[in-house]
Amino acid sequence: QVQLVESGGGLVQPGGSLRLSCAASGIIFSAYSMGWYRQAPGKQRELVASIRFAGSTDYADSVKGRFTISRDNAKNTVYLHMNSLKVEDTAVYYCNARGQRSKIDYWGQGTQVTVSS
Repeated sequence: QVQLVESGGGLVQPGGSLRLSCAASGIIFSAYSMGWYRQAPGKQRELVASIRFAGSTDYADSVKGRFTISRDNAKNTVYLHMNSLKVEDTAVYYCNARGQRSKIDYWGQGTQVTVSS
């Protein structure tokens, strides 16, 4: 049974920082690219950042220079370090695992990030 368990969301003021974590189980972690998506109310889910097993990364233009994705392959965990948070970063953030060959997607349950003063 595949499980992606996110943690680390919450309420933060503009300019603040948060770190999201996603612990994966039930998959061969090395066979999956890991990513973070987000969905704001009334908007489509969008890719925030992704990282392949070897460490190459992709970022949405809106978060480049502020967010950093990383993975600890020994702990089957992916992180999203978010700095200089803006009100428009408010969304539910979802962890994603995508098979690098199979292209099968697995999703976490989501964690709320609210940026507000």
